[in-house]
Amino acid sequence: MRILITGCNGQLGTDLQRVLAEHDVIACTHGDLEITDQKAVRSVVGENRPDVVINTAAYHKVDECESCPDKTFAVNGLGPRNLAQACKAIDGMLIHFSTNFVFEGNATRPYKEEDLPGPISIYGVAKLSGELLVRSILPRHLVVRTTGLYGIAGSGETGKGFNFIELMIKLGKQRGAVTVVDDQVMTPTSTADLAEVISCLIDKETTGTYHITNSGTCSYFEFARTIFEKVGVSAQVSPTSTREYGAPAQRPLFSVLDNSKVHALGVPPLRLWDKALEDYLHTRGYL
Repeated sequence: MRILITGCNGQLGTDLQRVLAEHDVIACTHGDLEITDQKAVRSVVGENRPDVVINTAAYHKVDECESCPDKTFAVNGLGPRNLAQACKAIDGMLIHFSTNFVFEGNATRPYKEEDLPGPISIYGVAKLSGELLVRSILPRHLVVRTTGLYGIAGSGETGKGFNFIELMIKLGKQRGAVTVVDDQVMTPTSTADLAEVISCLIDKETTGTYHITNSGTCSYFEFARTIFEKVGVSAQVSPTSTREYGAPAQRPLFSVLDNSKVHALGVPPLRLWDKALEDYLHTRGYL
């Protein structure tokens, strides 16, 4: 099978290349393919004629998105539209990744795929627009919503995907103390684990919208505290509220995603988030 991956040098793109290595993978960096360029997308997809396009390209600096709406909607909305149109022209399939930020975050149970979205940030609105455009254009699509992604490709400090785990370890060692919000609850998700499920869904030729995360839930405060405990960094972790922290963009407070729909396909639950974290820390040489 021929598979084209956009944003291939990011955290998820890197793990997808590893997991899908048995296929004919065309790995496109941002420099190779700018998804906001409609003509370029049509040309690259048309020339390579992949069976599946996997879009991992995104603009996900949530606070920056508030002051850069044009760029946010171009990358997260029009980019997926361009890919969907190009895939439709060759009768290909598009796998597009979305986010828990499409929900308002005031639920009392994990969000299901059919729950009504209600994004409260520019980033969330743009990601929802990307979902809607993909669905409206291309019947052969797979939209995957996930949360709190981290992966080995994001472990370099100057890397594009420098992740929450590495940031906490860096700040904990440098400052000896960090303050982290304790009222935003989600599920940290390993890109290595997510990539394995995507490979399975490609084999099953799955279409539609699915929530896929690791198992369990935690707040960012609990996540940070667990990171320090496992690594042995003796930094003090102090809780704060989202309101007190005062970030430019609003965040959903409870944005845990229900994975039962994908489990119904025969895909077993992903491991608990703290077990996936431990594996990541082992791979990075912290343990």
